[in-house]
Amino acid sequence: MRILGIDPGYAIVGVGVVDFEGNRFKVVEYGAITTEAGEDMFDRLKKIYDEAVEIIKRTKPDGMAIEELFFNSNQKTAINVAQARGVLVLAAKNCGVPIFEYTPLQVKQAVVGYGRAEKAQVQQMTKAILNLEKVPKPDDTADALAISICHAHSYRATKWG
Repeated sequence: MRILGIDPGYAIVGVGVVDFEGNRFKVVEYGAITTEAGEDMFDRLKKIYDEAVEIIKRTKPDGMAIEELFFNSNQKTAINVAQARGVLVLAAKNCGVPIFEYTPLQVKQAVVGYGRAEKAQVQQMTKAILNLEKVPKPDDTADALAISICHAHSYRATKWG
């Protein structure tokens, strides 16, 4: 099963693609879609959409796992992230890729085994589980890979549980 993990954002979208077969992970690719702060918001959303479609077409995932939004106190940021998340979901839907959503708590539980784990713990476990030399940067990329791991564990539990 090939999983596209997405950590949504509008300045940085974390992207991680992993294969999960049996109990083994293989990293296909990871990185980030980035947009410039001074750029028109509609142009930023189009860039996110276009790059997401290109990644989906190139990697051909069986599913996209995306983090549900966690609203902080900044409403403008939350609205912009929600818009970016919307175009990411639309890209997957338009490409025929099933979409799976996970809360930050579910991701932490799946990767670390503790839903209140610190960000650094999640990153170190992601590095270990995927047998990477170092924690991927930016943080959004490591988060996207963690979301992929979460989906693999959730899918396995659903399939065989």
